[in-house]
Amino acid sequence: MCRREGLKLFLKGERCYTDKCAIERRNYPPGAHGQARTRFSEFALRLREKQKLKRIYGLLEKQFSQYFEMAERMAGITGENLLVLLERRLDNVVYRLGFSSSLAQARQLVLHGHIEVGGKVVTIPSYLLEVGQVVSINEKSRQKKVIVEAIELAQRRGVPSWMSLEREQFRGALRSLPARSDLTMPISEKLIVEHYSR
Repeated sequence: MCRREGLKLFLKGERCYTDKCAIERRNYPPGAHGQARTRFSEFALRLREKQKLKRIYGLLEKQFSQYFEMAERMAGITGENLLVLLERRLDNVVYRLGFSSSLAQARQLVLHGHIEVGGKVVTIPSYLLEVGQVVSINEKSRQKKVIVEAIELAQRRGVPSWMSLEREQFRGALRSLPARSDLTMPISEKLIVEHYSR
């Protein structure tokens, strides 16, 4: 997926930071014609941008289009609303706080009941967090090897400015909603809006 999109999506956790990363080894699209020079149409450019964002957050087409519809109904700029909605997902917040080494692992931790929101276990990865809600790892899961290793790895990665983390207490919170300038991923949300409004 990283090779298809032409950038690191950090889907494989620690492996993405080493030389074993697929894009480090073969920095061209997969397939027989991967190394051929291709010219993209306007439609293809917009589609690639949508696919890139879908893959960063690990969503299926139906889920992604539902988020787009929600973003359209909200006040403000649709593209920015979409990015903020995706950042508020519980699995994404768990990953950003450093409780997991990848988004897929974060989703699994949520599904298996290791994550609490406001002191209650939540097993829905798509749960949308509100500002001020506290996300923590439940007491029994704090010594799990994958969580301890992920927290060590996350110290290199850092925590976004719109989140607060108390590493010793295994908890963090959404301090505020991220502004577009806070989201550094190379996404042109304008192209995604154009794709859906054609």
